[in-house]
Amino acid sequence: MNRNHYPSQNPATSSSRSSSSSSYSNSNSRHHYNVTRTSGPKPNWNRISNRPQRVPLEEDTDYTTAHCIVGTCPFMCPEKERIQREQLRDLAVFERLNGNQSKSSSILAVKKFCRTISMKEVQASDIRPLPVLEDTLDYLMKLDSSEHSFLVLHDFISDRTRSIRQDLSMQNINNDKVICMYEKMIRFHVTSHYKLRRCEGDSTTLSSIHHLNMEQLTKCLGSLYNLYDINRTSDSVFDNEAEYRSLYVLLHLETHSHSTGESLSLWFSRLSSYIVSSKEMCFARTVLRSFRMGNFWRFFHTVASEATNLQFCIIEPYIMEVRALAVACINSSGYKLHPYPLTSLSKILMIKESDLETFCNACGLQTSQDDMGNKVLPTKQTGFSHPKGGFQCNLFPWLELLEKDASVSIEK
Repeated sequence: MNRNHYPSQNPATSSSRSSSSSSYSNSNSRHHYNVTRTSGPKPNWNRISNRPQRVPLEEDTDYTTAHCIVGTCPFMCPEKERIQREQLRDLAVFERLNGNQSKSSSILAVKKFCRTISMKEVQASDIRPLPVLEDTLDYLMKLDSSEHSFLVLHDFISDRTRSIRQDLSMQNINNDKVICMYEKMIRFHVTSHYKLRRCEGDSTTLSSIHHLNMEQLTKCLGSLYNLYDINRTSDSVFDNEAEYRSLYVLLHLETHSHSTGESLSLWFSRLSSYIVSSKEMCFARTVLRSFRMGNFWRFFHTVASEATNLQFCIIEPYIMEVRALAVACINSSGYKLHPYPLTSLSKILMIKESDLETFCNACGLQTSQDDMGNKVLPTKQTGFSHPKGGFQCNLFPWLELLEKDASVSIEK
């Protein structure tokens, strides 16, 4: 985890894990990490007050002692749990040895999340130390989903990453390496936010899965922000902090935000001036402002030219909503004798003209041709309605990469 006084505008995650770690210590010391500091005026971290001393524990978990345990389990899943789940035939498809529902191995089984657990009953051999947790997370992020639907993969990874966070909490590990782990888990949930919308199945089930994914995303973000504050020094910043902080702002695009309920103005008041003025945060604020004010041109062109993959995954569900609002505005405010050219509208909304015509029809509006044979949208039509179905069209040049590779936002 590199830290710089002024990181590059688009920093790449630069976590490096030592392969020769021989002890399972939960120390928070930083002398194992490369910390780069440069000269110049220091960021104003004095605005951050009441810094927490540890990462919030996973919800629904009963920790009844203040003393943290030091894990010694060398496997992704404790042997006792693996044997028990083999007997109960409680193995996910990714854990089965040769497809056998009652047989697994130490290189396939991954510890499940336990909603209620007491520290009085936990043994050190049940808890995985940090190096094993890092290896487990890397294994999960590289799982091949080609033979299974994304819903199956998401269900498995979501549960097992919760278990990883649970083991970290029980050991009170909150150093720089844990920051890298949380950033990877957040990448998974943000990418899932995008991909779950493209899954087929029962709408009620998909809505529930989407809600649970968003719930885990907000929990991870809260813990990550806590980790940033805990590990911060007076003259350093984290490479990816601005981008991950910007995700919180973009989540407020939804009217009923999944945030903690805290107002954005209060949240911003606790950020450093460096983060507030960063490229990533300025982008998020511009998008949110354009969305709320109905500035359609600025919304689309800002997203198209500046959004990172992670930011776009959060914004994407609102693309068609903004387009519908734009079409509704043009339909109601235009002159009846002067139809709006679809060519001009397609440039504003950044959508192909053929897709725009289909979209207008889905909104209950009819299109026609002018004397020159150009497609136009007659205004003052009374049949407008928000389309119920989704439209899969290429929004921006790099979107095809995002759709082809499920891990594009996880691995980078």
